[in-house]
Amino acid sequence: NGAGKTTTIRMILSILFPDSGELQVLGHRSALEAKDRIGYLPEERGLYKKAKLGEVLEYLAVIKGAAKPDARASIDAWLARFDLLEWKNRKVSELSKGMAQKAQFVGAIAHNPSVVFFDEPFSGLDPLAQDQLLKVMTELKGKGATILFSTHIMEHAEKICERILLMHKGREVLSGTMAEIKVRYGRNAVQLEFDGDAGFIKHLDFVASVSEYPRWVEVELKDGVDSDLLYAALAGRLSIRRFETVAPSLHKIFITQIGGLAAGSGDGDVGGIPPAGDVSINSPTVEANNDQA
Repeated sequence: NGAGKTTTIRMILSILFPDSGELQVLGHRSALEAKDRIGYLPEERGLYKKAKLGEVLEYLAVIKGAAKPDARASIDAWLARFDLLEWKNRKVSELSKGMAQKAQFVGAIAHNPSVVFFDEPFSGLDPLAQDQLLKVMTELKGKGATILFSTHIMEHAEKICERILLMHKGREVLSGTMAEIKVRYGRNAVQLEFDGDAGFIKHLDFVASVSEYPRWVEVELKDGVDSDLLYAALAGRLSIRRFETVAPSLHKIFITQIGGLAAGSGDGDVGGIPPAGDVSINSPTVEANNDQA
């Protein structure tokens, strides 16, 4: 929070203007020159509450250059995909928070954009809806769309992103492909799935740290320690379903790199970075009083 992700996205989209530096989107210095090829899901709700859902989505698609028949067909298909078609003629104000988020997601992609910006797209969604959005984002990427999204959920970024940028207080902490970052910040780690009480693992002399997740744990070993030593220590004490030596998770890298920096104030943010050519950024800066983010 407060790392500058929303401000950065707004600068790319020409909603805010940087005090210095340059931005290009699809070869244009202003996103306004390529608006029909851009989709945007803002962090805040942006649908007209008193309007019918289908009408407001059609309006958004048409002002982005879509013909009305094409817009209606696309909207119907996406609303059906997200189980919202029966709400098409209902007012936006009647939608739940999660439904409104999915509807706004449809509004960002119904005109078939080349570049899509998602600012915290998983906000307000249950795990099933989050997985559904991840699947759609992966499909869009597979069809050639460039996607830039911000998120605090490291597992989502790790699952879908080809490139990431980690920010803290408006500045880059690290960036690169997922593989590059894992090599650069790699540590001696093992992921475990098991049955039993694993509380003793963190007390083993050769264990540096243990990160717990809903269905598994990641054990970081001290430098020079072979994973076989950990396996031997677990044998007989746990029923092991998975024992895998892996590169550290993005969550772990985030904690390691941002933990000390964020101790003072604010956290970091991570986002998917598009391939070079669609969006380029040359050291843009914006004064703090231009935006609260």
